[in-house]
Amino acid sequence: MIKSEFITTLAKKQPHLQKDDVEAAVNCMLELMADALTQGQRIEIRDFGSFDLHTRPERKVRNPKTGEAVQKPATVAIHFKPGKDMRDRINASRECCGIEESV
Repeated sequence: MIKSEFITTLAKKQPHLQKDDVEAAVNCMLELMADALTQGQRIEIRDFGSFDLHTRPERKVRNPKTGEAVQKPATVAIHFKPGKDMRDRINASRECCGIEESV
């Protein structure tokens, strides 16, 4: 599902709200989440999951084309951990949705 589909679906489930208002609310929520993450804060949404920052340390890597060793700087990645209810819901829907384990 992409953002526009999410907004349309949410607007249909809340017919008393205008689609523009739903879009503004979704954009505001996403902006607040991005601001919190850029400030190093953790975001937790009960029954859904949490967003956290993981720091990857500086390390040596090799250029596959030349074989030259290069120092890769430290990076920060966003990590999402689903909540228990979300995990249980996904696992319960595996058969009906055709989700298979990857090997």
